[in-house]
Amino acid sequence: MKISHVRTYVVRQAAATYLGDRPERALSGWPDYRVLPPRNTLYPRDLETLIVSVHTDEGLIGWGEALTPVGTEAVATLVDQLLTPALLGEDPAGVAVLQHRLRQLMRVRGHLSGHQADAVAAIDIALWDLRGRALGVPVHELLGGAFRTVVPSYRSGLPGGTDAERAQAASRAATEEGMTAVKLHLGAGVEADLATYDAVAAAVPGVRIALDAHWAYPLFDARRLAHGLDERGAWFLEAPLAPEDIEGHRDLARAVRTPIAVGEALRSRYEVEHWLRRRALHICQPDIGRTGITEGMAFVQLCDAAHVPMAPHHSVAGSIALAAALHVCAATPDLVAMEYQPNPFPVGNRLLREPLRHGPDGFAVPDGPGLGIDIDPDKLAEVTR
Repeated sequence: MKISHVRTYVVRQAAATYLGDRPERALSGWPDYRVLPPRNTLYPRDLETLIVSVHTDEGLIGWGEALTPVGTEAVATLVDQLLTPALLGEDPAGVAVLQHRLRQLMRVRGHLSGHQADAVAAIDIALWDLRGRALGVPVHELLGGAFRTVVPSYRSGLPGGTDAERAQAASRAATEEGMTAVKLHLGAGVEADLATYDAVAAAVPGVRIALDAHWAYPLFDARRLAHGLDERGAWFLEAPLAPEDIEGHRDLARAVRTPIAVGEALRSRYEVEHWLRRRALHICQPDIGRTGITEGMAFVQLCDAAHVPMAPHHSVAGSIALAAALHVCAATPDLVAMEYQPNPFPVGNRLLREPLRHGPDGFAVPDGPGLGIDIDPDKLAEVTR
């Protein structure tokens, strides 16, 4: 079996933000994106993602997806012009070999990061899906087997611009969805973050609460926030400092009891090894839509050796990237939980003939061949730009 061609699909679908109501700065002449303080980072207004399909001369197709919240066309161009020529005529069974080859193409030119890493991740996921379909087994079986058939999850984000509105939303989610854990998307200031935490905690006693600070704080404020969360028994504190500040995270992790969670910005085993060696994180959160499955499993092995549990990140990618993450979660020995995005989740499911399943206990791990999902080509065509 040989790879005959590769297709890219730049997909945009309307979806409510998972960040809640936050101040933003509009960009003149750029209606698809906005800038959110305090880091002035670009975010999409809708769900924007890159889907790829890898086709073989025997008619089999593997599906992949990259987390590309901005600049999706740029990632599609990389797949079309740089990666696809290296794949044509190759045996898709050699997933690790092909992944390594694709990364080497741009060595010393950002080969482990940014859009290049996104593009390789999408292809890597598609190759794993194709391999599983060819053998008639789910991806998690190819990864060594499943430690679980249901992946525990936590709700990511609460709607509302005030603490009262967030508390009401938390109460509804606990009652209507059976929510048992939630992550607050904050970073509005130490006192404001703790006040929001207190309001939500009062509304949903017994629900585990984590806080994502979105890299908003210098070390001295992050310490104050973390000590406040120590007193409250918070579940974990995510992304408290600038993502490049390994030493700051190490100092913070040593100074507080609340687990420090990091990982969505990490793309390779080389990056996470530095964090683990410095003991700069307590929970590792790679996004499989950014790492791919091959590199995601390298994270699993390195974290397992360092006795650091995994809690994969998932934001505005769709159901293909989510399915890939669920197979990695199934094959992970020490798993905390998987992020559940209540707004993007049904949007991504629209492209599937049979939706992924989520309930109060978490996500059901797909058990069909490959990723265990089937794309509806007509639905995909409707949202492809």
